Amino acid sequence: MDLTFHTLPNGIRLVHCMTTSEVAHCGVIINAGSRDELPEEHGTAHFIEHMFFKGTTHRKSFHILSRLEDVGGELNAYTTKEETAIHASFLREHYPRATELLADLLFSSTFPPAEIEKEKEVVMEEINSYLDNPAEYIFDEFEELVFPDQPIGRNILGRPETVKAVTGESIRRFIARNYSTSEMVFCSVGAISPKNIIALFEKHFGRIGSREGACRQRSEYRYRPVTFEKKMETFQNHCIIGNIGYDLHHTRRMGLFMLNNILGGQGMNSRLNLSLREKRGYAYNVESMYNPYTDTGLITIYFGTDSRNLEKSISLTHTELERLRRQPLGTLQLTKAKNQIRGYLARAYENHENLMLSLGKSLLIFNGIDTMEEIFRKIDAVTAIELTDIANAIFEEASLSTLIYRQNGEKG
Repeated sequence: MDLTFHTLPNGIRLVHCMTTSEVAHCGVIINAGSRDELPEEHGTAHFIEHMFFKGTTHRKSFHILSRLEDVGGELNAYTTKEETAIHASFLREHYPRATELLADLLFSSTFPPAEIEKEKEVVMEEINSYLDNPAEYIFDEFEELVFPDQPIGRNILGRPETVKAVTGESIRRFIARNYSTSEMVFCSVGAISPKNIIALFEKHFGRIGSREGACRQRSEYRYRPVTFEKKMETFQNHCIIGNIGYDLHHTRRMGLFMLNNILGGQGMNSRLNLSLREKRGYAYNVESMYNPYTDTGLITIYFGTDSRNLEKSISLTHTELERLRRQPLGTLQLTKAKNQIRGYLARAYENHENLMLSLGKSLLIFNGIDTMEEIFRKIDAVTAIELTDIANAIFEEASLSTLIYRQNGEKG
């Protein structure tokens, strides 16, 4: 993978991977998310993502939406706890159009008051939709339990009262405090030469003056295992079991990533999927997820099941965790686990939109990008003993927290 890097005097960085595809992708990733909000700003980072599409000094909302869609492209954005991104997919001849549009949205948005008021209703409906889906809502409530009264534990969408309090001035304050140009990366994957992408990058992003905001401070997390359940008017029970995990810079992050995949990753042959779904039919959806952050992490196991099978599913989950703690992987099992991870990563890189975002995030977080060969070497370096040590550190039963949405009676 041949990469091009470039840094502007204002601190904005570029990473570009040249391809031969007719379809290209580019975006901007900003090191600012919901964890950077003050308590009264809860939901502001996500609200700003919405408002990027609502008007600039050059365009009204309709013209923003039409700029790429008129030529078959797509404009999108997302917010996480630690980053905000705007990105586009388009035919390769429209690189100038896409690059100019992204710069316009990021640096020339006007946040019209009428649009802010209208978008509050949209976000409120997004919150209501999310509250209607317990399989999504339980993840955020679990993080609030694990990280009580801490910014990393707050959900991304915000609360109705904080969303209603958003103003143009509060948006500008958040941006001024958190949108540093040295914490922005323009990422690109497409059929354009390094010379031409650098020229576009300098033309549209080089005119921006340096902006420095507050640096994110590492936090000390006060974790105490907790078990909580509540009655819900649902068609099944929902359960999450989990613990804090390693942060993005931890030397054992790859080991935990691999262990998570063995336990309940995307493969149908994961241990939890085989135990709960394939062998016994207790669950339709069972998975584990590992989310590393700047200074902490979270690993969760989720499943939904009928009341008859809830306690049995919880018991089986703990049995699988016990196996990981007590039975080191054999040579063949370890080889299969590593080959599976290699295949997943290689396939993900074949998706050029995913690759574009991955390159941008890696440069933003680590100020560098590992080659596929370097990633494979890190995978190969993980040992069975290390995986057992990680399992004992993370999956010790006394260290686990549990949240259950218990079905409140039968639904007809």
